[in-house]
Amino acid sequence: MAATLVFRLHDRGPELLREVLLERGWEEYDEGEQEEEDWNLYWRGSAFHSSQYHNLLPWQRLNHHPKTAGITRKDFLARNLRRMRVASGSALYDFSPTGFILPSDYTRFLAEYNQLHLTSGESVYWICKPVDLSRGRGIFIFKDIKDLVYDCSVIVQRYISDPLLISGYKFDLRIYVCVKSFHPLTVYIHQEGLVRFATEKYNLSSLHNLYAHLTNTSINKFGPFYKAEKERVGPGCKWTLSKFRHFLNSQEVSQLVFWQRINNIVTLTLLTIAPTVPPCPNCVELFGFDILIDVRLKPWLLEVNYSPALTLDCQTDITVKKGLISDLVDLMNYTSIDSLRERAYLKHRHKQPCFHATQSSRVPIPALSKFKGPKFKKKRSGIQSSQTQILPLGSQRPVTIPLKGTRAVKEQHVPPLRVGGFIRTFPFNTATLKASQHKLDVKVIIQELHKLTAHLAPGQSDKTKQRREEHTDGAEDFESLLWGPKDPPLLSQLSITSKEVEL
Repeated sequence: MAATLVFRLHDRGPELLREVLLERGWEEYDEGEQEEEDWNLYWRGSAFHSSQYHNLLPWQRLNHHPKTAGITRKDFLARNLRRMRVASGSALYDFSPTGFILPSDYTRFLAEYNQLHLTSGESVYWICKPVDLSRGRGIFIFKDIKDLVYDCSVIVQRYISDPLLISGYKFDLRIYVCVKSFHPLTVYIHQEGLVRFATEKYNLSSLHNLYAHLTNTSINKFGPFYKAEKERVGPGCKWTLSKFRHFLNSQEVSQLVFWQRINNIVTLTLLTIAPTVPPCPNCVELFGFDILIDVRLKPWLLEVNYSPALTLDCQTDITVKKGLISDLVDLMNYTSIDSLRERAYLKHRHKQPCFHATQSSRVPIPALSKFKGPKFKKKRSGIQSSQTQILPLGSQRPVTIPLKGTRAVKEQHVPPLRVGGFIRTFPFNTATLKASQHKLDVKVIIQELHKLTAHLAPGQSDKTKQRREEHTDGAEDFESLLWGPKDPPLLSQLSITSKEVEL
């Protein structure tokens, strides 16, 4: 039987993660009682030091991949999206308003501001955000450039002034995305998420009223109408994504293309950094993608959150986040990993570290002190997977632990299409699997995204569908689900009729 799984939390949080892991039979790491390396999962809200990636051992997991700030810091995200617009076309990367990083981009911003001020027949609004703050801090909206005042590095973008409203209230979607691996790129999106509302009705005549324009819970929970029963929204400021699906159904919205467009935003955003993230197979990352929907039902990326909040402010948080964390632990498949840790300690040996960056030097591996039996309690019922791959001690290859449902396709491992509420959204076919195995082929991936989105688009003739089916018959060696709808359909079984309303 395997050793009890051990989790390690930085600064004692988040409490929800502790609760979920303790309920599942894990033990919390005790610095005074256990060896430095005697843990399976280390979770922290901030970034890990590079040496912690270099010293990572086969049974250990970190909750952050290295070097992902390229999408989680607002100015870095703006630069990367700008670069991809040049490389891949502005039409493809049109899901985020162009960002101007001030003060360095002030001249460019001023030219854009003056041009729109002279040529636009409608009022143009702008939003200013500090590049390195979260939870809505320091954000303001303005129309006249004389109101643009800042004392730190900020990003200025056109404000999406025509958002979709629910009974007059602005909202956005918090989408939870798990990157299981960047090499090969493996992405899951959770079926459940949050709909975050402003707590006062949307009004462009009161730009300084943050309760009407921002959806951050950290701001709205202090608003005067937070606890009030608001029309259709209810008390508080959150829905589940499941409730939002019911709203879309009540509006007779065609959801297939709608959800796929959000899926495309996630994949295209990750592609901006995926080629440059160092390989580290024992890491996992939970991102929070914030998506705004406009009146034309077009989704817009607002930002990508590093360490999305796991605090529980209301019953909706409990419903969404507890299941999310439980599914995330299942996705990491720890029942197959703890035996490696026990065997290494029993033999007084370590494997080689799992970090495979291109740096010329590595941080040396600390030697294990003598094994101490009391620190390795046994589970009452150890579960061993028949699919577990146990590498010989001393192997220099990264450990690969296939999840239940993982299959081999032409000697390539295909991750399971679903783990709890997590739906695999990448790779989604044989071409994207192949394009992500070695050097990431961004061009092929973008082509496949175009094909998939075109396939889902309403109005495709039966003749066109027949040609597509004949072309793909037998070409796919594994299935994928369409993330988003209540009951995610297999992509191979989708049949869209021209009667559906195009988003």
